[in-house]
Amino acid sequence: MRRKIIAGNWKMNGDRDLVRQVAERAADSAVEAELAVCPPFPLLPTAASQLPFGVALGAQDVSEYEAGAYTGEVSAAMLLEAGCRYVIVGHSERRTLYGEDNDRVAGKFVAAKQAGLTPILCVGETLAERDAERTEAVVGEQIDAAHEAAGTQAFQGAVVAYEPVWAIGTGRTATPEQAQAVHAFIRQRVAERDGSEVAEQLPVLYGGSMKPDNAAELLGQRDIDGGLIGGASLKPDSFLAIYQAAAEG
Repeated sequence: MRRKIIAGNWKMNGDRDLVRQVAERAADSAVEAELAVCPPFPLLPTAASQLPFGVALGAQDVSEYEAGAYTGEVSAAMLLEAGCRYVIVGHSERRTLYGEDNDRVAGKFVAAKQAGLTPILCVGETLAERDAERTEAVVGEQIDAAHEAAGTQAFQGAVVAYEPVWAIGTGRTATPEQAQAVHAFIRQRVAERDGSEVAEQLPVLYGGSMKPDNAAELLGQRDIDGGLIGGASLKPDSFLAIYQAAAEG
């Protein structure tokens, strides 16, 4: 049985006090699920020193390069040394705001795996792509790019997060059934390339505005193995409520 994962993506938010608040609440909220926190780069050392045992540290991005003249970039080896276990790659904001295409995201996926980090590969379709009924085509291409770059059993030891970009900030919402359908497709796509054993062990998280009031229903779906939490991860009580729901989903 796959263990649920609740990962908080703070984006460009947070401070040392938020690290402290989450650390204090997490220490008293251990359940049968994994909790991870992905703060901005400058907060990684603080988080590494304050988060209680059992709470994993992650980063929000990584360079596809090992080292070199890449001003402003951070390598996978640096993140590993900073205490990270996870790293988010291909988040929808990186794709849309910074023009990261499937090939570049795939390079980051490979760099993370080679360094010993667990990549959280974000995939998902825009509103226009959803309306054009291209969800499976778009998500399939994103999965395939990572597989082609990483080779056989690319998704062994990885995590995928489905972000329905069309349901974030548009006034439209993805139902648990809609989310489950895409999660099932992702697992099937991975099974076709890496085999059913890898696919069945692959955690597939939901990244579409999971909150305390919808977490239980989403996490109760067969192929939803946790959440990549944005805004709610900045509110310790809400974040830990979602984490608690993961134990019951």
